[in-house]
Amino acid sequence: MVFSMLFTSCDNNDSEGSTITITKVFLEDVNSSVPDREVSFARLGQLLRIEGSGFAGLKKVYINGYSTYFNVVFVSNTSMLVSISADTPITDADPSVRNTIRFVNDNNEVTFPFQIRAGKPSIISMSNTMPNPGETIIVSGTGLTEVSKVVFPGNVEVTTGITSDEEGESFTVVVPNGISDLGGSIYAETSNGGVYSPRYFNFKKGILLDFDGQGSHGYWGTSTSMIQPTDIESAVLGTGNTSQGKYVPHRPARIASFDAAKNRCSEVWTAGNGVDNWRAQLTPYIPASTALDKVAFQFDIYVPDVWRESGFLKICMINNFNGGEWAGACYNYVPWIKDGKAIGVNTTGWITVTIPLNKFYAWSKEAFTFETVLAYREAATYQNFGIYFENSDVKLSNVTGNASEVEFPSKATSVKVYTDNWRIVPLDTPVYNDFN
Repeated sequence: MVFSMLFTSCDNNDSEGSTITITKVFLEDVNSSVPDREVSFARLGQLLRIEGSGFAGLKKVYINGYSTYFNVVFVSNTSMLVSISADTPITDADPSVRNTIRFVNDNNEVTFPFQIRAGKPSIISMSNTMPNPGETIIVSGTGLTEVSKVVFPGNVEVTTGITSDEEGESFTVVVPNGISDLGGSIYAETSNGGVYSPRYFNFKKGILLDFDGQGSHGYWGTSTSMIQPTDIESAVLGTGNTSQGKYVPHRPARIASFDAAKNRCSEVWTAGNGVDNWRAQLTPYIPASTALDKVAFQFDIYVPDVWRESGFLKICMINNFNGGEWAGACYNYVPWIKDGKAIGVNTTGWITVTIPLNKFYAWSKEAFTFETVLAYREAATYQNFGIYFENSDVKLSNVTGNASEVEFPSKATSVKVYTDNWRIVPLDTPVYNDFN
């Protein structure tokens, strides 16, 4: 179809060097329901069909000032094809040529205003997905340049106080009042177009336990490891993103330190049987048929001092672990190992950790749905969901899943680790269409 529009007739050389005019620009996309669409902008790597006159004898095309290759075979006097190079500058283009296409022949040239965007932006993570109103969050991803508007769940818009990273890797925004407790995606409007986050922001319907009345804290016995109600703390902690009411210290104040080579140093649970009902609570918002890589466990964490070299959190889907496991329906969170090395980590405020449920070892090798997790919990003898603090040796191969002889011997530790707002959240992301 494109070729027939380009080459319905042959042009002689009399028109070479004549005045160039541009009338329309079309995006060529064979995968779209509209494969030849008139547009006012395009992205790096996309193919354009340009209509006008005077293209015979065309010598140069500059997009945002960048000399762009075109094949003369696909040029007639009234139409041509050109692909926007991935090397085309966007935000670092000279302002005088940004969002322009310049056409040059031997005798004439014309500059046509046309918006050039980078690849579609994406939101990969947020520093905190359940912050207090008035707090600032960092939204990270790609292509997040010149963010002009952020819309929070409940259609709450923010257009001021947004700071964008020049490289498009992040932006900061102050969280407004009035966000819907149903949660959902945030939407950001950038110079590269719109983008949605996963549907997990402020998803309070998914809270399993917040130590302030949502969910029930389960405890029993008098063992040293069991977190009791008297261990729960409430003093305001953190800078920037502060604590929200009560929270759990994974090394309660009554324990000075954890010995090396010890598992199940502390444990904190939901109430479990007869109280926890994930199917009733969650499936109205996350269908049981949802792929497990689109469902996650989130929690907020605060680590005021540097945590390094020893200790980790074991997240237990049910109460059926003795400690030390790297298999089954659990996941070991070891934030101080990065790129195969032990590093120091701490936080100035509370940040959100997101663990997709397909990262739990029992479900990491095959494709499962949320129904698998629901049925597994419903069949369990003890349906408490909980977190251990463990302090045993860590093999790098267990952390990465790749063969390695590296091992991190445990050490006695008095690290302070706090968590709050345990929740199950959806990870699906609405698709932004450039041509809504």
